[in-house]
Formats: sequence, structure tokens, C-alpha cells
Amino acid sequence: MLDDVQNGTRIATVIATIRQRIAGRSLTAGDKLPSIRALARSLQLSTSTVVEAYDRLAAEGVIQARAGSGFYVASQAAPLALSEIGPKLDRAVDPFWVSRQSLEAANADLKPGCGWLPPSWLPDDGMRRALRTLSRTEGASLADYGTPLGLPPLRQLIARRMGEHGIDASPDQIMLTESGTQALDLLCRFLLEPGDTVLVDDPCYFNFHALLRAHRAHIVSVAYTPSGPDIEQFATVLSEHKPRLYITNSAIHNPTGAVLSPVTAHRVLKLAEQAGLTIIEDDIFADFEHAAAPRLAAFDGLERVIHIGSFSKTLSASARCGFIAARPDWIEGLTDLKIATTFGGGRLTAELVLNVLRDGSYRKHMEGLRLRLSRAMTDVNARLKNLGLESWIEPQAGMFLWARLPDGLDSAEIARQALMDNIVLAPGNVFSLSQSAAGFLRFNVSQSQDNRIFEVLRKAMARKPDMAAAI
Repeated sequence: MLDDVQNGTRIATVIATIRQRIAGRSLTAGDKLPSIRALARSLQLSTSTVVEAYDRLAAEGVIQARAGSGFYVASQAAPLALSEIGPKLDRAVDPFWVSRQSLEAANADLKPGCGWLPPSWLPDDGMRRALRTLSRTEGASLADYGTPLGLPPLRQLIARRMGEHGIDASPDQIMLTESGTQALDLLCRFLLEPGDTVLVDDPCYFNFHALLRAHRAHIVSVAYTPSGPDIEQFATVLSEHKPRLYITNSAIHNPTGAVLSPVTAHRVLKLAEQAGLTIIEDDIFADFEHAAAPRLAAFDGLERVIHIGSFSKTLSASARCGFIAARPDWIEGLTDLKIATTFGGGRLTAELVLNVLRDGSYRKHMEGLRLRLSRAMTDVNARLKNLGLESWIEPQAGMFLWARLPDGLDSAEIARQALMDNIVLAPGNVFSLSQSAAGFLRFNVSQSQDNRIFEVLRKAMARKPDMAAAI
């Protein structure tokens, strides 16, 4: 009986391996599969196990047998399944898990693991004033395509705002996008070929992992410290893996809340120059800073650093608007790519964002928001400490707190239990390529104001040791 179970598991392993390769497009329609003997040898299984697995896949129409030739991927290829690319992880630590749970949550659900502010914390009055102003404008603003680079007055305003952080960029070096995510997607299309190696921080924003999977990139990581990437490890990764890109936050780091130091920034840029590495600097949390942190783009002058930003976090996640700032020759190529993929820009949203940013109340709103976040950070940090969680650092600004659970607790299991009480947490390993953050949770302090969160967390933490003992 045990042999039957083990054999069934081995067959399932072969089937899962082939499905994963098809989902990840390493095998596409019409491609020949490895021979039965070759696959059996590589997986250290018997040829009869592989024969049975291939027969089952053929019966499902996933592959086709050709007499005297072998097995081939069926002409009707399966749709791209990003969750199947890369190592098969527990769904609770999959990069899509937090996003799906947060975006699909009911209004009554609590979302301390999400990455955005509650609607009541956003400039609702300013948005309404801007919408009323737009309703009275000429028809072109409401109906026409935008230019490929995007609304000139908004690009001029962004250039001035970047100058406040020491980044010298003309409006012609700035392209508007639909969001920070679209900015990153365009840059990956522009700079990467399938199989190229990309370096990310560990931990980092989990959607970096998901997006790079979609571009069939090979992802490597470098440990992140309170002052930036670990420089010794950074140099080693550049030497051994020769990545094409490095994607990072330099101001308020997601998920840790750390800030890049000037010394680390200079060393990163020196190593990048020696290695011919391009850096994408994601700066979507710029307006949350109390004091401007170092920017790689400021030190580099937009030579090998590309700077991207967005207004989704401070204005509205519904009015999506981001931007790319890069050297002129790259903006030229990105313009063609943007036309090919989205045609014209989102003029209406750009006009809306411009109206809000020009409103004098926006600066006052952000001043109040920064203070509100600081108070929330202090409060949430204290409440987590009372439960036995310790913050990795004391963040200088922003909304994220990277907190370590007491030894022996798994954040993925805690998150599963909390979800049963309609609370969405962000377990540490969704942010970690090396899967070394199982003991961490990321808390959005603006979304952690309800007492139920801490009560559910307390119960989930107390339940875990009992479960471990039972096992």
C-alpha cells in the first residue's frame, strides 16, 4: 500500500514538473519534451514512473505523443501562470497572496498587511475640488488621448519636485505612466530579455518578484541592512551573477522602513559603474519623508540610475498616475514602447493629479499626514511590543513597520489563522527571495488602528505553540 502511495507521489512530481515548465514558458507549444530516459535520469525516478506521467498528461491534452518521435507540448498551450514559475511555495508565502487577499477583502475586513492608506487618510476634499474643476474644462481634457510623454505641466511640476531631492532632470527626461507598477513594467520590457538576471533586496516589495517572473527574469537577492544593501554581499553577487538590473527603494524602503545612507549609496554606485549595472530606484514614498534621504539618482545624475515614482499612495489608488525619469536617449526608446503598449497617456488622470498637486492644501495635508503616521507608528510599535514582537528598526517615516515574532512562530501560519477572522496580514516570506523572513510580519500602521487586530494576533500567537506540540 505504501509503495502505491509513493509511486503516486512520484508520478505527481513528474506531472507538476512538466506543468510548471509549460506555465513558465520554458516549454512552449510544439516543443519536444525530454525523452523518458532523460527525464527519469534527471529526476532520479524510474522510466515507468515517467511513462505513466506522460500518458496522463497526454490523456488530458497537455502533451501529444508522436509515434517514433516522442512527446510534444500540445499546440493549445496553457495560459501563463505566474504562480507556477519558480519554486513551488506554500500559498501563504506566495508573492500574490497578500495582494489578492487585500484587493479582494470586503469593506469590513481589516488589512494591516496591505500597502496603502485608508480612504479617510487621503485628501478627499482636494480630489473633489479637482474633479469639479475638470468637469468645467474644455472637451479635449475629458476626451482626447494624452501625448506619449504625458501632460507637460505635470512633468514640469514633477521636475521641480525631483529637484527638491537633488535630482536634476528636465521635463523632457520625464515620462508619465499609469502607475509606478506600469513604470517598472515598461522598464523591464525595455531593458530585459528573458533569462536576464535581476538583483533585488532581501526583503523587498513582493510585487517586484511577481513582475520579474512575468518577464522571465532570473532573480537574485542581496540582504538589506538598516543603511542599505549589504555591500560585501552586493559586490559578490555582481561578480558571480552579473545582473543586468538592480531594483530598489532608496528613501523609505519597503518593507523595512530603512533609509539608504550616503556612504552606502556611493559604494553601490561605484560597484554598479564597475559592473555596468543599471539601477531602477523606486521612490513612490517620497512625500512621506520628514527630511529628504539620499537618492541614487541625485548622486548619479540619471546616467545609470532610472528614477520612478507614483501618486497612488498619497492621492488615490483609483486615480493611477506614475512617472519615469531617465537619460534622454532612453526616454526616446521608452516613448516608442509606451505607444506600442498603451498608445496614448491617461490625460484625464494626469489633469486630475496636476490640479490636486497645485492646490495649496496638498502640502498642508501631507504635513498633517506625516504627523499622523508618526503617532500611529509609535502607537502600533508599542502595542506590538506588548505582544512580544520587536521592530527590526525604528522607521524615520512612512507607514511600514517590519516586526519580528517571538522565536518559534511562523508568520505564514499566523497570517492564515488571522484570515479566518477577516484580518489580512503580510507574512515575511512574501518579501524574501531567500525565504529567510518566516519570523517577520510587515504592518501598515495606518491600517492597524483597530483593537481587533491585536486581539486576533494575540490569539493566533498563543495557538501556534499548541499546534506545534500536537504535531
